[in-house]
Amino acid sequence: MVMPPATLSGRTGAVVLGDADVPAALAVCATDAVGSVLAASRLEQAASGGVRRAGGELWGYAEDDVLLAVCWVGANLVPVVGGLDADVTSRALSAFAELGRTRGRRCSSIVGPADAVLGLWSRLRGAWPVEREVRSHQPSMVLDTDPLVTPDPRVRRSRPDEYDLVLPACVRMFTEEVGYSPASGPGGPYELRVRRLVEDGRSFVLVDRVGGLRRPRVVFKAEVPAVAGGVAQVQGVWVDPERRGERLSESGMAAVAQATRAEIAPVVSLYVNGYNTRAVRAYEAVGFREVGAYATVLF
Repeated sequence: MVMPPATLSGRTGAVVLGDADVPAALAVCATDAVGSVLAASRLEQAASGGVRRAGGELWGYAEDDVLLAVCWVGANLVPVVGGLDADVTSRALSAFAELGRTRGRRCSSIVGPADAVLGLWSRLRGAWPVEREVRSHQPSMVLDTDPLVTPDPRVRRSRPDEYDLVLPACVRMFTEEVGYSPASGPGGPYELRVRRLVEDGRSFVLVDRVGGLRRPRVVFKAEVPAVAGGVAQVQGVWVDPERRGERLSESGMAAVAQATRAEIAPVVSLYVNGYNTRAVRAYEAVGFREVGAYATVLF
């Protein structure tokens, strides 16, 4: 536990924190590096450029001047309440819900460790618009050793000149997973996110020909958008429907995990919908093991 700066001095409850509070918030995240990686990756950006430039808002919950829990509020709301006993967790989530009722919904989802997400949403339901979907059980998995499957040598980082190949695959994956297209045209927020991941070396692809087409296209992809505290979280894993059944998800994820552990962070994490048993089995075959559960509330 870390004594927070002046924002919380003499207060108990939930408040909007400022730039000076970021180190204390990162210390809270460090109590659960895998569960908090989505929030911590944003907070590490905020540590150098400020909370606003990191693209969100930071909430904190304190008791007796000690910061105990935080929420990162941007495109996603990510609660971090790891390591607290049940009574303190309940008080923190109730305080965050009250702050959420006051400030209104700005996020497109609530995502993070399942107990925190579902507990927060149970307190916000009725005050915020009706959810579109609740994914209540998403196994949280990690790999911190060499993969058990031979990595596919064709899987590599995307090149900036391949953006026009990568974007359609990303849009197809998102649409299949969430149910609507994220595309908003050149320069849109989703398009900029994909371009930034490619430019930052956080996008991995296998580019091949499909169905005899002359023009190659992406047949496997994955991104590593969240990195903090020695943990890198893989998202957006996708295999072209015409190439499914070839175990590309296993050899592809082995390649992504191997490169990520060598060059980005020693622990690779991901979360997957519990009903997607095929994906869970594929990740287990690669060597990922379940360490907890996430949940997502989609609006």
